[in-house]
Amino acid sequence: MAAATAVTGCGTLTGSGESRTSSGGKKRLVVSNSGGAYNDALTKALYEPFTKETGITVTTVNYQSAQVIAQVRQGRPQVDLMDNSLLIFQKMTRLDCLEPVDYDRLKNVKGAGIAEVQLPEHAVGKNVWASVMAYRTDSLKRAPKNWADFWNTHSFSGPRSLQSVEVDLPELEFALLADGVPLDKLYPLDVDRAFAAMSRIRKDVKKFWNTGALPAVLLGRKEVVATSLWGGRADELIKQGMPVAYQWNGARRMTNGWGIPKGADNTDAAYKLIDFSLRPEVQAAFSKLYSGSPVVPGAIKLLSEDDLVNQPTSPKNLKTGFDADVAWWDKNRDAVTKRWQEWADA
Repeated sequence: MAAATAVTGCGTLTGSGESRTSSGGKKRLVVSNSGGAYNDALTKALYEPFTKETGITVTTVNYQSAQVIAQVRQGRPQVDLMDNSLLIFQKMTRLDCLEPVDYDRLKNVKGAGIAEVQLPEHAVGKNVWASVMAYRTDSLKRAPKNWADFWNTHSFSGPRSLQSVEVDLPELEFALLADGVPLDKLYPLDVDRAFAAMSRIRKDVKKFWNTGALPAVLLGRKEVVATSLWGGRADELIKQGMPVAYQWNGARRMTNGWGIPKGADNTDAAYKLIDFSLRPEVQAAFSKLYSGSPVVPGAIKLLSEDDLVNQPTSPKNLKTGFDADVAWWDKNRDAVTKRWQEWADA
């Protein structure tokens, strides 16, 4: 993990002392997210409209969760609000690093029909995203259709990239799907079988990516012919005219949400942004820019059929992907991470 003081800026972090107190929270809010195209879409659909309406400026940074945990333990959280997966927030809750959510302060939750699982005690779900397989159409003679094709380095030759434990969950499910495990039989994960499958492809993996933006960079530079990546990153490459496509078969779905680090100063502004983000029109605006499905059912009605094509929870994509078992990962993540690190260093 990076040191607790390291940070990759998605926005400019200057003069933070002047407005990160409770009294100054109305002026400025520091939010951590994963950066890249995801941050770009949030800026346009959420942060800029929010600032226009409230006058609260949003500054974004890219901290790993371990960095925020370290900051909270030091009594000095450097962000007011985190945008991360509910799995990460489940871990942070166990470590007593998040403020409990006061749902009475979120008027857009009441009666919205958001699934209960997306409204835990210490976080607020906001969008469903997916890890998918993307590839360069100019580097492969035919399109890979599933993870078995991704693992088939003879018929689909060229360097690959997969996700490291440094950024999120290792992609053991993809290894198991490649090895023939059916979607509905993935959990509980057969860890031994998954690592055996990972070992078969390891020499063809140029990089186990450790930031959300990196796989798109590798693919865009033609340093790899295929990679796992977060769905919206591929859409951004395609918009740029890159010869890139992606496959929804075997997509792993997760829910991202909001969490307030324990001891954060600007809770008033944080709650205002959370509530603003759950407006149906704001949820829909984001989904039109990025492959992240709304958690608010009313937002779905604002999306066209074309908008829904690249959404993880569209009827078609629901059938070909799967939801990560958060309970299994929360219980087994530390053990898997330890084994991954030993495997990677071997």
